[in-house]
Amino acid sequence: MVKNHLAVLVVSIVFLLSQKASGQVDGGQLGSWYMYFWDVEIKDTQWGFQGDFQHRSWDVPDDLEQRLLRGGITYKLPDTGLKFTSGYAHILSGEFGSSDDASDENRIYQELLFPHKIGSRFHFTHRLRYEQRFVENQDFRTRYRYNLFLNIPLNMTEIDEGAVYLAFYNELFINGQKNIGNGDSVDLFDRNRIYGGLGYAFKKQFKVQLAYMHQITESWDKGQLQFSIHHKF
Repeated sequence: MVKNHLAVLVVSIVFLLSQKASGQVDGGQLGSWYMYFWDVEIKDTQWGFQGDFQHRSWDVPDDLEQRLLRGGITYKLPDTGLKFTSGYAHILSGEFGSSDDASDENRIYQELLFPHKIGSRFHFTHRLRYEQRFVENQDFRTRYRYNLFLNIPLNMTEIDEGAVYLAFYNELFINGQKNIGNGDSVDLFDRNRIYGGLGYAFKKQFKVQLAYMHQITESWDKGQLQFSIHHKF
């Protein structure tokens, strides 16, 4: 009888461990990420709108990681190059693997964008973003993000029609709180993203990029192929 109970215990432990492993992110599995960014400026004003749609998969075919829809109102400070945005985003996040479980997040954000140029070809942009996050089954939380972009045109000095350019960025995410409710917690360091790709400008207002991004968190790191469209009306 003791042997039977022991066998049941061993089988149960193996089952639980296998279930846990199936939910762990496989850092060796290449993911995919598709993005469309749009930007509209209201004629003869400093105001505008911008947003993006993103679909992310844990693998290249279709294992939903995230689906994001975001939009905001923009204001350019005259004669400075500074651009302020305030907006809203909705995010659906899926579990890694065969599970169909997903969670909703509503997010409010504010950001500051300011570009500068070094030399004739190095186009830098800094982005500071502050997020207020309402994640399903979690307490209200915030997050701070800093992104440094660098675009380098190869066949001309500006990214105008016909330009081929290199695109890089590094983005750091810091959580505003560690306790997120229900006895759960997160690290202050949320993640870091390193991106490198090749871009082409069909027009100055319409560009595409094909790239690789590596994302690092405290518990896993993973690579993703990315394709993005950048459209300015």
